[in-house]
Amino acid sequence: MVPTPAQEAGLVEHCRHARYVWNLGLEQRLMWRPDRRASPPGYAEQGRQLTEARATEPWLAAGSSTVQQQALRDLDRAWQNFYAGTHRRPTWRKAGRNEGFRIVGAQARRVRKLNRRWAEVIVPKVGWVRFRLSRPVPAIARSYRITRDWAGRWHIAFAVVPGPIPAPHNGEIVGVDRGVAVSAALSTGDLLRLPPMTAREASRLLRLQRRLARAKRGSNRRSRVKTAIARIKAAEANRRKDWVEKTSTALARRFDLIRVEDLRIQSMTRSARGTIENPGRNVRQKAGLNRSILASGWGQLVQRLEHKAPGRVQKVHPAYTSQTCSACMNVDREARESQARFACRSCGHTENADVNAARNIAAGRAVTARGGPPWGEPANREPQPILLSV
Repeated sequence: MVPTPAQEAGLVEHCRHARYVWNLGLEQRLMWRPDRRASPPGYAEQGRQLTEARATEPWLAAGSSTVQQQALRDLDRAWQNFYAGTHRRPTWRKAGRNEGFRIVGAQARRVRKLNRRWAEVIVPKVGWVRFRLSRPVPAIARSYRITRDWAGRWHIAFAVVPGPIPAPHNGEIVGVDRGVAVSAALSTGDLLRLPPMTAREASRLLRLQRRLARAKRGSNRRSRVKTAIARIKAAEANRRKDWVEKTSTALARRFDLIRVEDLRIQSMTRSARGTIENPGRNVRQKAGLNRSILASGWGQLVQRLEHKAPGRVQKVHPAYTSQTCSACMNVDREARESQARFACRSCGHTENADVNAARNIAAGRAVTARGGPPWGEPANREPQPILLSV
């Protein structure tokens, strides 16, 4: 979005009202205890209290009732998701973070196209605000959300659930091995790499981080440096999101079945600092690995695949997929000579290590160290002479 300075002031005021109403409603919910007879206030009760507050507080009445009511609806939906076990507990909204509000109803459908690239939308108490058309606005959109990121940029997103990508019905199965050096290796032999941060950006980011460490807290200089860092981080996130969207769309269109490793990314990227009594080892190296894993977009890729190809994504147990030869199924931890080369000492098969792991994933091969499946099925073991003599 490209608001004028006056329009931006109105958008900021909407964000303040939405943040205030959200935090106030969250505080009421958190004050409730199970030993109390009365149940925690829901949307209906909090909506009634909002009407009373708008009648007594002029600064709150000056804002949009739609923005404030939708903040309470979003909070109520967040609690429902938490109780359903699909999301975490709602948290506080902070200034500069989680900035945004939602508009529903007839006002959300008032959009007019200016030309091929630009359009404008009506925002309550702000007016017509221009935004860039990254794609046509669907006619079925009934609401939109305006957000502001750390870099100070405004975005608008119309709430429309896109349909899934149809399967090609060619019977092809692909395995996807996610890594750091190679973002995604396919069982077909393709090596997909996410565009990394350029050397110029990395150098500038390091200088800005050092400048931020020297800046005084609460100063204007520190605020400017934080904004500059946020812009570099936003550019990196945009490249990662663009790569994930294009890669997931291509995979959903090319293959009938997509198999990936069932990785616990949150546990894999957990800090290794430990405690004072039991400090961790190789903490800095582990922190660098964690940053690389998170920057590779492992979770985003699988999440978007499940959105675009529902029912066609299978998760394979990751045990020993990188140590198993895709040709003879022999498990040998020494077969992976380097990060990129796999050489089986049993049959002599050589291949890119990531592609070899992807072939095992495509075949659904996840074995234990003894050679059998990891779910308690018979393992491939050598005959025992003692048992044969009984």
